[in-house]
Amino acid sequence: MKTSISLLVGSTNPVKIAAARDAFAAVFKDTEILCRGISSPSGVADQPMTREDTRLGAINRARFCESQGGADYFIAMEGGVDCFEDGPATFAYVAIVHQDRLSVGRSAQLPLPPRVYHALQQGQELGHVMDALFNTVNVKHAGGAIGLLTANAATRGSSYTQALILALAPMLHPELYELSTC
Repeated sequence: MKTSISLLVGSTNPVKIAAARDAFAAVFKDTEILCRGISSPSGVADQPMTREDTRLGAINRARFCESQGGADYFIAMEGGVDCFEDGPATFAYVAIVHQDRLSVGRSAQLPLPPRVYHALQQGQELGHVMDALFNTVNVKHAGGAIGLLTANAATRGSSYTQALILALAPMLHPELYELSTC
C-alpha cells in the first residue's frame, strides 16, 4: 500500500501549493502527496522589503499553519526584495515545520531592474509592477517576475520548489543537524 504525506501550505496561491507538492514528490518518491493551501497571515508587509521581514513572514505563515493542525508538514513561502551589494534583487524564504522542528531556507535571488525596485520602494507590490511593465495579468499566480525576466527559463514555482527541497535536508537527516550553529 502506498504511503501518504499531508502538507498544509500557508497560501491559496496555486503556484505555491504546486511548488510544495512538487518538492515533496521529488524527495518522497512513491509516496502520495496530499496538499492543500489556506490563507495564512504573514505579520509583515504585503511586499516585504528586507531579508529579515521576508524570513519572518515565511516563519509566521508556517507557524500559523502548524497552529491549525491536520497535516504532517506545515509549509510557507514568502517572496521579498532587498538591496544587496550588487543591487536590488527578489528572492523567497521558505519555512517547513514538522514534528516541532523548523527548517528555514532561501531561494536564489533574481536581480531587479532599478525602476522596478524604485516602484517597490514607493509601496507597490512586485507582481503588480511586473504586470504593468510586461502587460501581463496576475503574473504572481504564474511564472512571476522570475519567469518574465528569464524568458521562463526559471519561474517563481521552480525557485520555490528548489528552496523547499533544500530546506527539507534537516528533516531528512535530523541527527546531522542537532547541533547546527554557526
